[in-house]
Amino acid sequence: MKKLGFGFMRLPLKKDGAVDNETLKQMVDYYLEHGFTYFDTSYVYHGGKSETAIRETLTSRYPRDRYILASKMPTWNVYKREDVRRYCEEQLEKTGAGYFDNYLMHMLTEKDYDRMVEIGAFDEFRKLKEEGKIRHICCSFHDTADVLERILDEQECIESVQILLNYADTADEDLTVKAAYDTIVAHGRNVIVMEPVKGGELVDVPEEIETMFRKADPSMSNASWAIRCMASLPNVMVVLSGMSNMDQIIDNCSYMENFVPLNEEEKEMMKKAGDVFFGNPPINYRNCEIHNPAVKTYLSLMNNRLVFAIPHGWQDAMYNSYISRAGRPADLLKEETDPVVIDGLKQAIASYEK
Repeated sequence: MKKLGFGFMRLPLKKDGAVDNETLKQMVDYYLEHGFTYFDTSYVYHGGKSETAIRETLTSRYPRDRYILASKMPTWNVYKREDVRRYCEEQLEKTGAGYFDNYLMHMLTEKDYDRMVEIGAFDEFRKLKEEGKIRHICCSFHDTADVLERILDEQECIESVQILLNYADTADEDLTVKAAYDTIVAHGRNVIVMEPVKGGELVDVPEEIETMFRKADPSMSNASWAIRCMASLPNVMVVLSGMSNMDQIIDNCSYMENFVPLNEEEKEMMKKAGDVFFGNPPINYRNCEIHNPAVKTYLSLMNNRLVFAIPHGWQDAMYNSYISRAGRPADLLKEETDPVVIDGLKQAIASYEK
């Protein structure tokens, strides 16, 4: 399977906000014609219209063996075991897929994971797999790496984990994004990469990074470096790109059709590119005295929001989950004495708890 996945999260839209299915059909056709097969959607993307778009542009137009389809159960709405089957069957009907190759517990955090265990959701996933309604049990993950370690230790049935992974976020060790990837690899599971271009925010990059990329290969787009960087990592099964127009899909297919992994010099360049974002972060607490190590996670989440001005749902999910085991920043604030740390925590409280 080629490593570029088509994410149905940022689809082309008409002026009235509806999905532009005619343009999307052309994009789907081009993608398949160039040998790519992996499509990713969810119950909630585009306000629930993404799975309908899958049916109208893919499943009703191509035989089932031409593509691999993944979708996600809205885990945060699942409170009874029967909800698992209800959502899965509703999504199968909505997509017209017949079965899901990968079916994921969407946006899994520690709190949601504990509830899934309690209600027997994993048992129901296994039953759906036995019935042929899903082929592979997977999850997408939005929490710190220590939580993922526990999940994979306890759930051998999880075959692949979808995580946020890009060259910018992996540069901040306290965010534990790289540690989450390492955890999946250590457990021998497949990695599905989401947000390799960070929602498009790694397209318009600082001049220092732009200069490095142009020097390395002036014909390659900024997005191509971000996607190839993640696709070059061991155990990465597929890298998802939420493609919104024909230009994006043509560009992505051009360098991923005959994918060439990064060489050692290029890998070093990508590490330097990540350090441009987080080597000297807005809240520079690296040399500060910190009394409670948990504070670092809150500060790293705030730095992420300050560096990339557009808030992301995964940041909020991780923040809200972390509170349950690390304590509220307002309480941790009382222990800290360094002015930089105190100011950073106050910023996090103002941003994440508003």
